Amino acid sequence: MATKGEAFAGLSVAIVTPFKNDAVDYARFKEQIEFQIAAGTNCLCPVGTTGESPTLSHEEHEAVIAFVCETVAGRIKVMPGTGSNSTAEALRLTRSAEKAGADAALQVAPYYNKPTQQGFYEHFKCLAEETGLPQCIYNIPGRTGKNIEPETIIRLAELENITMVKEATGSMDQASTVLGNTNLTVLSGDDSLTLPLLSVGGRGVISVVANIVPQDMLSLLAAFRQGDLAEAQRWHHKLFPLCRDMLGLSTNPIPIKAAMKMLSRDTGDLRLPMTPLSSAEEGSLRKTLTNYGLL
Repeated sequence: MATKGEAFAGLSVAIVTPFKNDAVDYARFKEQIEFQIAAGTNCLCPVGTTGESPTLSHEEHEAVIAFVCETVAGRIKVMPGTGSNSTAEALRLTRSAEKAGADAALQVAPYYNKPTQQGFYEHFKCLAEETGLPQCIYNIPGRTGKNIEPETIIRLAELENITMVKEATGSMDQASTVLGNTNLTVLSGDDSLTLPLLSVGGRGVISVVANIVPQDMLSLLAAFRQGDLAEAQRWHHKLFPLCRDMLGLSTNPIPIKAAMKMLSRDTGDLRLPMTPLSSAEEGSLRKTLTNYGLL
């Protein structure tokens, strides 16, 4: 049976926001978008965690979404992050994204203020009913401070515009409960858990490592889709050290931006309070990229 957000199955890339002299580098951004389209990526997710949304101004946030939609021009899907810990702010950002031509909205769980489960329900219900975009609930308690419990997601699945979950709890029990009780499209929010999640019914991944190796993640997804489990496992075991040793170095997106700088694909610039890797960490990253065959 097709899942509710089946149009977003496959590879979505949580794309970085390139900076130059503390401003968004739109020329470099265009290069990165075209790189993903050429690779065959299914969807781009700008201004999420990887896109450093917490340090973008509201004006920059909306401008980035508009730029990505305009540059993509319908060639692949765009699902920007429009979430907030304020329902009114999330609604404003989502309406702006809808006006810009986005195909869906990625809604992080309200963070810091730690709503009740009923608060989560009312927040996502408002966004689903007050805008026309399909909504992807982004559940990442390690960042937000509180889990959206499976029972709450099961309730939300009854709403027409709630179609997807970005599953970043790290709990296969949670993912299995959602998959067993809804027809939501569940996408992995952890690169290294993509294959395990596919095995219980997940339909794809919103990937960080695919900023640099989109074809490899696409190969894993294609092998699984074609029923070639041995090939899917081979890709999993190839990608796993990259996911573990690169992304585990520091807080996302510090390591991926450093890797893109080493590959001459980004300046590597970050905004405070994000700080660069230490020289020792850079050495470790260079070794990881060399072992993978990228350097």
